[in-house]
Amino acid sequence: MMQIFSSRVSFLPSFVEKSRQIALLRGVVATFDVTLAVRPENTGVGWIICASVCCDTSIRAGEQDRAHPAYTPCPDSVRAHSVASRAAVRRYAGHGGDWREIRKDNSMTSQFTRPAWLDTAVFYEIYPQSFCDSNGDGIGDIPGITGKLDYIASLGCNALWINPCYDSPFKDAGYDVRDYRKVASRYGTNDDLVELFHQAHARGIHVLLDLVPGHTSEEHAWFKESQRAQRNEYSDRYIWTNSAFEGYTMPFIGGESERNATYILNFFKCQPALNYGFAKRDRPWQMSPDSPAAKATRDAMVDIMRFWLALGCDGFRVDMANSLVKNDGDDKPETIKAWQEMLGTIKAEFPQAAFVSEWGVPAQALEAGFDMDFYLDWRFDGKPNGYNLLARNTDNALDTAGDRSYFSASGGGSVQEFLSQYIPQYQAIRGKGYFCFITCNHDTPRLAPRLTTREQQVAFGMFLTMPGVPFIYYGDEIGMRYRDLPTKEGGYARTGSRTPMQWDTSNNMGFSAGDPQSLYLPVDPDPQAPNVAEQEQRPDSMLAWVRSLLSLRADHPALRAKAPMTVLAQPAQGRSFAYSRIAEDGSERLVIAMNPGLESETITVPVQGNTAKNPDTLLCLGRVSAHGDTVELGPQSFAVVRV
Repeated sequence: MMQIFSSRVSFLPSFVEKSRQIALLRGVVATFDVTLAVRPENTGVGWIICASVCCDTSIRAGEQDRAHPAYTPCPDSVRAHSVASRAAVRRYAGHGGDWREIRKDNSMTSQFTRPAWLDTAVFYEIYPQSFCDSNGDGIGDIPGITGKLDYIASLGCNALWINPCYDSPFKDAGYDVRDYRKVASRYGTNDDLVELFHQAHARGIHVLLDLVPGHTSEEHAWFKESQRAQRNEYSDRYIWTNSAFEGYTMPFIGGESERNATYILNFFKCQPALNYGFAKRDRPWQMSPDSPAAKATRDAMVDIMRFWLALGCDGFRVDMANSLVKNDGDDKPETIKAWQEMLGTIKAEFPQAAFVSEWGVPAQALEAGFDMDFYLDWRFDGKPNGYNLLARNTDNALDTAGDRSYFSASGGGSVQEFLSQYIPQYQAIRGKGYFCFITCNHDTPRLAPRLTTREQQVAFGMFLTMPGVPFIYYGDEIGMRYRDLPTKEGGYARTGSRTPMQWDTSNNMGFSAGDPQSLYLPVDPDPQAPNVAEQEQRPDSMLAWVRSLLSLRADHPALRAKAPMTVLAQPAQGRSFAYSRIAEDGSERLVIAMNPGLESETITVPVQGNTAKNPDTLLCLGRVSAHGDTVELGPQSFAVVRV
């Protein structure tokens, strides 16, 4: 059955599903606008359905290369009817949601609510071309991911973030989208992705796709139309100057279109910037964020989100979310407004959909309507941000000797510098959403081999017990290594973090049955390269440690994403760090303590109540002992203690 809401209501009228099937059989793009109001007790009595079904027959299968875009929105008359229908009811946000009024402009009257399932979520990021190849062509695919869902669940992960899997020329590894509504053929089909959603949900796993809202591929149908000399519906979908000889302070391209203008780029030459307007305008061709053209771009992006959410997707990670409106101020007021409109619209329809931003300023991202923001790894001109101080405080991803990261046993220093950056940001958004730690991602060097397995274990101890929703990058759970490789699909220095998953010691380390020469990237040739099968046999492995941490997180309410955190120890001259996590209902208090250094340290931890005299050690790495308010931490140690 077609899933309309992420709350997975099971009593959708059969006529909606039948209409969808007919439309798909005819090769027609079909959209369904269904509004439900359900009693909170979910008795099934007294619920209201207002539905409108619109089949857009202007585009059929195989016509994407014609002059038309790959998708045409519903006619205004039908859209107006469906909006009025939504305004006529109230919708219950299932899974712990609340009643909210939906205005005619489809925005929420109340502050953004966060999906309840995020409080216990642990994400696993998958780079699809490198995870598991099911058909032997050397490239990972969606059926390969589906086949590994049980493994992902065994880790303790209950949510996925899949990097872009849309149709693309792959000049930037899929972040150059040619068709937002079509799965790239090398990964499978739309049906394969819907089946992945279904199989993941059957295992209690939510799935986020990657949304790239700031630009498209130069091969996108929108851009082909926008390049034409004659004005049309898409002339202002991108940012164009008034002359083929006029540039700007932003990167631009000229001389490649029949249109007498240059176009603004976001990153590579192949990525023309979509038009969300300019906050500060100093050229006649720059449009306001309130212009009809900017509004049309926002509406188009909402339609894309709606398309995948209606098929069972549970939300999106959003690429470069803070960069939509050009010449915006440091506080991003116009970009925030743009997201408030878009997320207000889509969350009204899919209240349990989750959104995580690549923003790096959580106060701004959460104000914009995102549920989560990443603590990104930033290092500019040798100057690290807080996250970089923790695990990557070096200019060379393979430089062990020069590494000054906190988790480097010999090179790091006090945790205070990190906390001076992290704590103000955490306190500013406490109770409003989540500031999330990553172990790595597709743009960031892996921790290994620069950090040893023990150093990684201490780091994971912290990453997986801090507030917020944690994200594990595929292969980090076994300590896969960053490698210095030639660029692939615009990866450059990032390529070394995108190599095939290492499952076992069979051909291509279990990633693919294909010829090694056909692989997307070569597997790690080192005979000692870590793999899942070998580590599953060792209780002291990195894999076993990650599973232990995630099992502990799942079992203890004090380790949930919303549970507050208080710093207990951060010596200026030592390496130790201790903090408490307290369950929201006050039922449990845990102390997390670590010492990534090579010398033993003793710290004083404030205690509460008589139970603190007999602490209960729940998980321990290395030598740790607690007596009253004193904790002795051996070299490279970590512990979680219930007090």
